[in-house]
Amino acid sequence: VAFVAMAALPPSSGAVRKIHALRFFEGRTESIGTIKLVMKKPYKSRSIGRGEIKSDGSLQLVQRVEDDGKPPHDRRWHIREVAPGKFSGTMSEAKGPVTIDEIGGKFRFRFKMKGNVSVEQWIAPLPGGKTASTKVTIRKMGITVGQSEGTIRRLDN
Repeated sequence: VAFVAMAALPPSSGAVRKIHALRFFEGRTESIGTIKLVMKKPYKSRSIGRGEIKSDGSLQLVQRVEDDGKPPHDRRWHIREVAPGKFSGTMSEAKGPVTIDEIGGKFRFRFKMKGNVSVEQWIAPLPGGKTASTKVTIRKMGITVGQSEGTIRRLDN
């Protein structure tokens, strides 16, 4: 399961900052990581995303996800800022809303998936604004059953 992330640029005014955080995913992005699930062999995951900022300021992102040993599939996101440093939206594989909080210059994603699985992802923007590191923790009934680490990078300027 490859997860997408938000990357922040240096703080500025609320309106400009909102656009910058979402614009990281405008155009093409690539996410690469390794997923480690309990009692399973670790596997590589790669996704290529194509994002668009809509007229209401929200982000629509479609990712083509390619996990080793599984058929490729599309993942769809629709994210909007709901308050300064707080984002909310939907993701096609999530059961319920996706919530995103900016904490100390990083972004924490939280959402539920089928099978009583919860996901928490931390995204840390890297210098230059074109890449971010990502760490994911997957829990089932509160117990950690998987983790992932990877990198997200902008493919467009």
